[in-house]
Amino acid sequence: MKLKFCGAAREVTGSKILLTTEMGKRILLDCGMYQGKGLETDAMNRDLGFDPCLIDHIILTHAHIDHSGLIPYVYKLGFTGSIVCTNATRDLCSIMLADTAYIQENDTKTFNKKRARKGLPIVTPLFTQEDARECMKLFIGIPKNMKFSIDNNIKVKFTNTGHMLGSGVANLYITENGRTTRIAYTGDIGRPTSRILAPPVPFPQADYLITESTYGDRLHEDFARADEKLLEVVNHTCVYKKGKLLIPSFSVGRTQEIVYSFNKFFNEGKLPRVEIFVDSPLSVNATGIFRMHPECFNNEVLQVMETDPDPFGFNSLTYITRQEDSKRLNEYDKPCIIISASGMMEAGRIKHHLANNISDPRTTILVVGYCSPVTLGARIARGDDEVSIFGMVHKVNAEVIEIDSFSGHGDYNEMMDFLSCQDKSQIRETFLVHGDYESQVNYAARLENAGFQNVKIPSLKQEFTI
Repeated sequence: MKLKFCGAAREVTGSKILLTTEMGKRILLDCGMYQGKGLETDAMNRDLGFDPCLIDHIILTHAHIDHSGLIPYVYKLGFTGSIVCTNATRDLCSIMLADTAYIQENDTKTFNKKRARKGLPIVTPLFTQEDARECMKLFIGIPKNMKFSIDNNIKVKFTNTGHMLGSGVANLYITENGRTTRIAYTGDIGRPTSRILAPPVPFPQADYLITESTYGDRLHEDFARADEKLLEVVNHTCVYKKGKLLIPSFSVGRTQEIVYSFNKFFNEGKLPRVEIFVDSPLSVNATGIFRMHPECFNNEVLQVMETDPDPFGFNSLTYITRQEDSKRLNEYDKPCIIISASGMMEAGRIKHHLANNISDPRTTILVVGYCSPVTLGARIARGDDEVSIFGMVHKVNAEVIEIDSFSGHGDYNEMMDFLSCQDKSQIRETFLVHGDYESQVNYAARLENAGFQNVKIPSLKQEFTI
């Protein structure tokens, strides 16, 4: 068999791994989009490193766009195989891929206006909303922990990683010439304690391990302290400074966790009297899908739901979908909290809120997750004095605060604890993906010190025979 690393190789986005069996079956593990590099990203996404028409199956670990976002694109180019994932992942993809297509189409319109003024030829989006809708007919949703036969020789079972709703390790069993090879691809690894999701569970023994390394050189702050800090930031911004608290947040997962924390504060009588707006159509739809999948929740949330049937809603919380309602927040002159996508601040409505408020010292920007180094979010988080938003330079007078324990990625101790279920002597090779190279080098050393052998850091389009 061969493994070819077509994305997220020494990168934190664009997860795509091509597995070719000795019998010629081609299986793509994830089909993610590169994000956060501006115009360079478009060229990277179009250069797949494989022919979509030749792919037999896609096995999808979870619905985040950097793992699923190019599925409509490969469908558009001729992929007609099956897409196997958990039921919750399928449901999330039905809204997330359509939303990504909508952004593609609108960004392309804006970009083409600029090209037309320069006399340059127009460009086309990677895919359309129709492609996103049509590709959903290829999805096969299966329950976690069920071994599913893709064909007579290939089986897959998803076990919980706790990273996002529906996320799971893809445990593959491939039988050729009377011998079964076990391959585990973790996708992204969650944290042992989550506000909403059930914790990661041990996964079956593998012969070959492919695993993420996003926080391979970092430790998160104490989880319990994060909620205290969140409440402190709310009081500091909205009560003391009487300003706006902007929380750039990924629409799926992070937003629901923050809303759940606010719901808890509300139920406990700790939340100050301040309006909270979730300004993201995708967040609204995603929250509806969260409500459909309580089987993914942890015991605490299930207990809360016995007395509070909706842990994602309370009377000072408003979900906003219409653009005109979003624009009205620019004139809203009272202290408030605005949670809006995207988390890296590269796109979506959060950019408009930043443009309107980033120069006001009463504003606080709360960074609650990973921002790729080249993104607007990273520039704001590292303390740049000025940033460009929609082509205009803005002075950063707003206060910037980070709470990294809201991250859905485990730190290096949490990831290594998750991998400790494996008998290291049985793992022939370990491949690190989805991480910056420096982080991967540090994490590889930690894994080797812990007894993992043959730890590899693939480069883009590098191929290995296993």
